[in-house]
Amino acid sequence: MSDEMIPFGRPLLDQSEIDAVLKVLSEPILAHGPVCVEFEQAFAERAGAEHAITVSSGTAGLHLCLFANDIGPGDEVIVPAITHVATAHAAEYCGAKPVFVDVDPVSGNIIPDGVAAALNQNTRAVMVVHFLGLPCDMDPINAAADKAGAFVIEDAALAVDATYGGAKAGTLAKAGCFSFYPIKHMTSIEGGMVTTNDAELANQIRKRKAFGYDRSHEARVKPGIYDVTMLGYNYRMNEVEAAVGLAQLHKLDERLKIREHNYHALKNALADLDEVTVFEPSQGKAQSCFYCLNAVLPRDGSIDRDAVAAELKAANIGTSVHYPGAVPLMSYYREKYGYKTGQFPVAEWLAAQTISLPVAPHVPDDFAERIGQAMKDAIHKTRKAG
Repeated sequence: MSDEMIPFGRPLLDQSEIDAVLKVLSEPILAHGPVCVEFEQAFAERAGAEHAITVSSGTAGLHLCLFANDIGPGDEVIVPAITHVATAHAAEYCGAKPVFVDVDPVSGNIIPDGVAAALNQNTRAVMVVHFLGLPCDMDPINAAADKAGAFVIEDAALAVDATYGGAKAGTLAKAGCFSFYPIKHMTSIEGGMVTTNDAELANQIRKRKAFGYDRSHEARVKPGIYDVTMLGYNYRMNEVEAAVGLAQLHKLDERLKIREHNYHALKNALADLDEVTVFEPSQGKAQSCFYCLNAVLPRDGSIDRDAVAAELKAANIGTSVHYPGAVPLMSYYREKYGYKTGQFPVAEWLAAQTISLPVAPHVPDDFAERIGQAMKDAIHKTRKAG
């Protein structure tokens, strides 16, 4: 077996992205241009959404979805306790209160019954997160939110092409938000996309991502003349990023197939490790898009996750953690809202005892064998040391 480093993630770019960028750089328009429009149309078609709006990041998309719905002080937004902090921050940006709900131990997704229990007269929105690319159980979540007069936003940062009941992530609620960070399923260097079937919401997001202009750049009869009719931000994607995103979108089918194959290969390589649990990529109506493989270690702490990760690093295997702490127990939220250890037991377990392993197309042919053996060796050493 080769001992070359297997990084957790790596941007996958080739001459097609270079050519696309050079073409944009040879043109006079670097912002407010046609490439962003083309990217939006192609992504909307792929997702099965009526509208797609490019934004500067997935976080910007989450913020805009709340901001455009007038979420503000006194409002509550339900958020899963294990997620990237951006999901909760989006509520904070608006002055709303994030209300955290624990997650399911076999999927990492927010518990529908927990959502229903947390809904009250102050709840304006529910922000679900499709954990590592596996869609949440959307039917009961949507039903509970609708009954309470709240709307649902999908944080689909890791869920490009994931499905629930045959429909794609980003079309399962009022809006979906995607991230194109460099090591996601596809990248635009930085950037994100909001998808929705709500024409008014799409219109609001298009205006509010660009300062609240009353007309787009190309729609101005007199160049440079516009009015500002609402508060907005500078959350636009530029033409270079959109060009990279378009080139990546054309490769997505092939790369998703590789991810699926690699996921199952690595899952099989870990199958005889009783100490490791791997989430099933197909649960109920949900089908994952295989962002990574989460190796879940025992809840009792009998195996030290950090020690295992250190052994993997020594074996030239890159890992990550999704995520390093339950969000309500991170300093900002704990100090502001008074959350305490033990309130979110599943999220706390996943934060402390999971290792994210690579399955993206950059891994070498022998990656599953190498990682499987390295995990066995690391667990043996950890148990022996214990």
